[in-house]
Amino acid sequence: MNRLRTLSPRDLPAPRAWRPAAALLLAAVAAAQALPARADTAPPQGVVNLTASASTEVAKDWIAITLSTQREGAEAGPVQTALKQALDAALQQARAAARPGQVEVQTGPFSLSPRYTNQGRTNGWQGVAELVIEGRDMAAIGQLAGRISSLSISRVAYGLSREAREKAEAEITAQAVARWRERAAESARLFGYTSYALREVSVGSNEPPPMMPMVRAKAMAAMAPADEALPIEAGKATVTVSVNGSVQLLK
Repeated sequence: MNRLRTLSPRDLPAPRAWRPAAALLLAAVAAAQALPARADTAPPQGVVNLTASASTEVAKDWIAITLSTQREGAEAGPVQTALKQALDAALQQARAAARPGQVEVQTGPFSLSPRYTNQGRTNGWQGVAELVIEGRDMAAIGQLAGRISSLSISRVAYGLSREAREKAEAEITAQAVARWRERAAESARLFGYTSYALREVSVGSNEPPPMMPMVRAKAMAAMAPADEALPIEAGKATVTVSVNGSVQLLK
């Protein structure tokens, strides 16, 4: 009968030799880990950042008039009903005069909230409803705002229509780019270079939205009594196109 024999380490086969490629790979990894980190790449030489702009004044051709009303009462229901009636009456007048792009109408915020005493107790309700009339026909909008009696004028804003703004930008973009190129050529000359190569450039415009400060409804109503047109003087807006970028100066 055969007996089981316990194997010793000497009885086990010797491990196979590593392949040369694997050994070389491990050696390369170890060498790479032992090398110090490379220094950051040196910044490019002869690079100049430049900015140029061009501006023009354009007559504002867009007006937005906000009309509003406030109501207060002991109960929420009557206050809400009064706000809706005032807004509906104004909407009927405004919609009859609406023309796309010339006289546009949209409702603004409609809010209803409780009123509190100093002790934190509810002491009635208050609400506000708004209507916005805007467009390019300033004369018609001013007359319409003066005819609406259920709401009072609360604020007026003037600005540029998209068409007027895009036209102004198109007229001065070439001027801004030409100024930027002149500065690039002049910079190359001043630093002792003969020419330059464009690296990167961006062109953008900026027109802060000029707004007429908010005026209290009573003051505006005094300026434009019922059935009288609102006095309008839009003024001008400044449109600016800026060019920003960098060039590589060349010998």
